[in-house]
Amino acid sequence: MKKITIAAVALAATALTACGNQPGADSGREGIHAVGSSTVFPFARRVSEIFSRENPDFAAASIESTGTGGGMALFCSGTGFDTPDMVNASRRMKPGEFETCQENGVTEITELQVGMDGIAIASAIGGIQMDLSPEIMYRALAANPYGEEQTNTNWSDVDPSLPDLPILVYGPPTTSGTRDAFNELIMLVGCEANEEFAATEEADEDAFERTCTEMRSDGAFVDQGEQDNLIVQKIEGNTNSVGIFGYSYLEENSDRVRGQSINGVEPTYENIASFEYPGARPLYVYVKKEHVGVIPGLAEFLQTWAANWGEDGPLAQIGLVTNRGEVMAQMTNAIDELPNLTAEDLQ
Repeated sequence: MKKITIAAVALAATALTACGNQPGADSGREGIHAVGSSTVFPFARRVSEIFSRENPDFAAASIESTGTGGGMALFCSGTGFDTPDMVNASRRMKPGEFETCQENGVTEITELQVGMDGIAIASAIGGIQMDLSPEIMYRALAANPYGEEQTNTNWSDVDPSLPDLPILVYGPPTTSGTRDAFNELIMLVGCEANEEFAATEEADEDAFERTCTEMRSDGAFVDQGEQDNLIVQKIEGNTNSVGIFGYSYLEENSDRVRGQSINGVEPTYENIASFEYPGARPLYVYVKKEHVGVIPGLAEFLQTWAANWGEDGPLAQIGLVTNRGEVMAQMTNAIDELPNLTAEDLQ
């Protein structure tokens, strides 16, 4: 690990103060500031705890659960002590977000895939149990499935093999990376299952995407906010309801909730690691390279991530699905090299 001298930090801090956005009221802060995904939050918090224990001379890191979208907006607002050093994300940075970063002077960003997660659809122990598919979920939750009026009231209206119980799903808001991932991995796949409707995408891509991802607003789908633990509480309190959240919350609350299968595949560690589970997704941390060497402990904090994201490590023990093979090697190297993310990488 590189050792950063006081003189080097002072020089870098002077450069940071001079560039882009000037530091605000908290100018000269010492602690690391990370924002973003509620799904990545438990892992980032655990890294922060280990970092503080192993590096008592550095200030404690501030980890905020703002949602991926909100975190990206804060991260890309500029450089300086009044902006976050890192953003945790439960989906990849969007090209438009990267462009905003560049426009605001955040020109050097490193992307780290810290592990994997799965979009879990879960119910309470002893509650409703279903074998779902992306098409079933789309037809149950879309505001206008395939451009038509939403008339499904019970799960059995969607598929006669499902329970004759009202559709009630608690899920994340539009600012959440989990919602973005659910849209991409489940809703869009279910929408495109209808070949006739899928053919309309070419005529109006924006309208097609709206129809595929807009959720019904009649109470069958309930936006429960950024805190996934509240969704766990809701489905535990209503055994006929299901919730949408990250696999780590399913793992953490396995004595209270259980996952629903998708296409006959259970949301398990092995199924997510192999991408056999349809809802598997990567998790990311984005680092503002301009802040490395300026914010005390930021380089060491990144090394703490790498030291604890392995199989059977502290993060795996709380539900992080470990990177494997070539991806693990690439990410371990990226912690040391901090390669620059480019617009082409996000295509």
